[in-house]
Amino acid sequence: MSDGSSPLNSTSTTAAAGDATGAAGAGEEAAPKPEDHLETTAHVLELPDGSLTYTATTGTYVLREEPEGETYARGAAYAELFAVSYVATDRGDQRPVVFAFNGGPGASTVWLHLGLLGPRRVDSGDTGALTPPPFGLLDNHETILKDADLVVVDAMSTGFSRPAPGAKPDRHHGLVADRDLMASFIMDWLTRNERWLSPLYLAGESYGTTRASAVAARLVDRYNVAPAGIALISPVLDFSTIVFAEDYPAGNDAPYVHYLPTYAAIAHAHGKHPGRSLLEVVDEAEAFAEAEYPQLLAQGHRLDAEDKRAAAEQIAALIGVGPDWVERADLRVEHMAYLAEVLRVEGRIAGRIDGRFSAPTGNLNAASMETDPSTDQLGPAYTAAINQYLKKELGFTTDVVYEIFSPAVHPWSYKEFENRSVEVASDLARVLRKVPSTRVFVGHGYHDAATPFHASEHVLAHLPIPTDDYRERIRIEYYEAGHMMYAHEPSRIALGEHLGEFVRGE
Repeated sequence: MSDGSSPLNSTSTTAAAGDATGAAGAGEEAAPKPEDHLETTAHVLELPDGSLTYTATTGTYVLREEPEGETYARGAAYAELFAVSYVATDRGDQRPVVFAFNGGPGASTVWLHLGLLGPRRVDSGDTGALTPPPFGLLDNHETILKDADLVVVDAMSTGFSRPAPGAKPDRHHGLVADRDLMASFIMDWLTRNERWLSPLYLAGESYGTTRASAVAARLVDRYNVAPAGIALISPVLDFSTIVFAEDYPAGNDAPYVHYLPTYAAIAHAHGKHPGRSLLEVVDEAEAFAEAEYPQLLAQGHRLDAEDKRAAAEQIAALIGVGPDWVERADLRVEHMAYLAEVLRVEGRIAGRIDGRFSAPTGNLNAASMETDPSTDQLGPAYTAAINQYLKKELGFTTDVVYEIFSPAVHPWSYKEFENRSVEVASDLARVLRKVPSTRVFVGHGYHDAATPFHASEHVLAHLPIPTDDYRERIRIEYYEAGHMMYAHEPSRIALGEHLGEFVRGE
């Protein structure tokens, strides 16, 4: 930065004001032709081992498609996707490229962008030590940009991504359509930037891992493009492992089983297991969840009263609540109910995205948590940072609201999964079977009550791939934090190092 705030230099490509797509009638204004709206700025990041110079290209990319039918025509604009592309200027044009996105559905990619991957990061603080306003940005010495170029992209209707004029956004609000849109953007970016010889990596968080797995399969199946690696941070690959009975058919006990170790970790974070380590508690909970617990639930009404009471007491001791409450729940503890119950005596609720967080409850008798303290407490710092950063440091301006969380994407369509579980584990497995060089990195937060680590462990261990591939091509790491484990400084540093190793092939 020349004065601490302005870019060293910048170039701009903005939308044309005229250039109508067709002749305008008398007295009518010509409709503007959609064009890219991009700003390119130059930057230097001072790292402990030297300077990293890079450009940031920020803005909306117009995507075009050939119209349906037999008549050939030039591609028609259908989407304007917002992305920030970071490219190191002195490290060659065959560096790896990481395409990153968050999930939701409906979340922008501000979280991975300013929390973990980008060259600048938000100063949010952590539970018990949150940074108060005014919020700020810090240099990110663990940025993935040290090892790969980075493209952070927002899904349709999130961030600044919108349909092209005259197009409808809801055609992209579904698993398959969203997958196809992201794959098309990646293909377009590689062509525009002449990066077809660069190793390609995908990185997703939360539903972004669902997206990453589906996009990887789309790239392989449709375009014959082989990803070098897929990073899955707080993954969900099979929704039947985490969605409870009120939304899925009764009789699916898998979520109750898979959430139990996460409940035990959250109980530990709030002092319910004095004198014991987190790993000791988690190991005990996982052993119970993998052996006794499924057998107990499978018995249903066949379980006698004495055994049911003993099971309730064992579960209660593990997850830090009363045995009567567990017994009334028929040994099946739903996560929103648990987060309202575990700190009820203290008059507080625990966080879903990160169970280490808590906040006072407005209703001491609430059956379910009313809000998520973790997103409530972390979100404002990210909102302030992204809006300031895009305009002041990256030079991008628009009159559109940057949608951190967009309700406009709902209802999200899973129409292709009628009468079966929503899952992309089969997509991920197919990529691994088709492309022998593709590797997978998986990051789990112990205190993540949105996508519990035990559910992911289970799905990964049952992928239809050779056992040797599971052991040699999938790396799994754990962090003492939640869904956004980078809110916890030691976990952020460790995860950044692990992702760097992954991209370097170590």
